[in-house]
Amino acid sequence: MDEQSRAVEQLVCAPCGTTADSPRPTWTCSVENGCRRYFCDDCSREHLRAIEGRLDSSWW
Repeated sequence: MDEQSRAVEQLVCAPCGTTADSPRPTWTCSVENGCRRYFCDDCSREHLRAIEGRLDSSWW
């Protein structure tokens, strides 16, 4: 493995800006218009119905 593939991407919650240094199993990931968007625990809980309804985050 080269150095780039070992680097861990820092996650940033799209709505609130909370950061995480490593993948979090309780965060939600959504692909909207070909871009990955991450949502922290709090934002995921707050918008659960919209996420389950597959509404883009711009809607909520």
